[in-house]
Amino acid sequence: MTRYSKNLTAAALVILCMTVLCAAALAAPDWVDLPQELLDRLDEAGETVIEPIAPVPEHVRKLLRVARAELGYREERGNVTKYGQWAGNPTAEWCAEYLCWCVDQVDQQTGGRILTVYYPRYSSKNIGMRWFLKEGRYIARRGTVPGWGSQWYTASGEAIGKNGYVPQPGDWAFFAQSSAGDTTHVAMVEFCTRDREDTVRVYALEGNKPDRVQETAYKLTEETILGYGTVFDLADLVIKGGCEGRKVTNLQQMLCDVGLLSGTYVTGTYGNHTADAVKAFQKAQGIEQTGVAGQQTQLALQRYTERYREEHPEYWEVVEDDEPVSFGTK
Repeated sequence: MTRYSKNLTAAALVILCMTVLCAAALAAPDWVDLPQELLDRLDEAGETVIEPIAPVPEHVRKLLRVARAELGYREERGNVTKYGQWAGNPTAEWCAEYLCWCVDQVDQQTGGRILTVYYPRYSSKNIGMRWFLKEGRYIARRGTVPGWGSQWYTASGEAIGKNGYVPQPGDWAFFAQSSAGDTTHVAMVEFCTRDREDTVRVYALEGNKPDRVQETAYKLTEETILGYGTVFDLADLVIKGGCEGRKVTNLQQMLCDVGLLSGTYVTGTYGNHTADAVKAFQKAQGIEQTGVAGQQTQLALQRYTERYREEHPEYWEVVEDDEPVSFGTK
């Protein structure tokens, strides 16, 4: 081989290496700083980081940085942790306390407020999951929420099947270890990957695992995962008697706007008056009169309400100085 060809080969190798390194850098998530050792391990396993469906909000980026900085923290003798101390119970089982503490740290750094607004503050089982559900930001891994019903994506109307949702950075994953379905553990999603066999893994930051903060990779199909408290409001679900939360309030407001429900009953709780109003709407639309607001009923009500508002000027407010026109309140 000539010196020229050797130099050419060496140059080609350098270019190839630079290309590979650039590709690896491009594949690294931009919403959190991952150590090179972890990136190398992902690359060796053939795992590619899945891009989020929307830009990661700044408060989530800050939260992930705070949570990652706690990796390796271990509880003290007697199960005492700084997270439990912050929450008022030094020896508490501290998976939720760790996440809530991290959210509070972001609030302290920024002077803002995301704890109790974007994320719950809690210690007991089920409360965190129920908080997200009432806020209208919960997606069940199996596609059906116990006590409510099936779910579908708001934007497309596509049904969410079992293991159909890939969680986003900042989502909270809730776990159950028994058939009763009570939440026994919570972790925060940092990123997800997909490997050559199309297996999706969820990388989560979690406390009390079993005595420290660590990052764990779970398959998307992990049976102990109940569902996810989501950063974004992505899904709707069947609403029926006994349900409570923002989704119920939104439904009641539409029924009120079209004259089927008194404003007195826009309470966020699905009671008999709401069920009767839904039945009246279903009858007018030729839908089976169940009193349960399933996907067909909700989509029909949304379309009907939009048309109704357009045809009734009292729902519009004209603002001076060429400001956008927006819906007012009746």
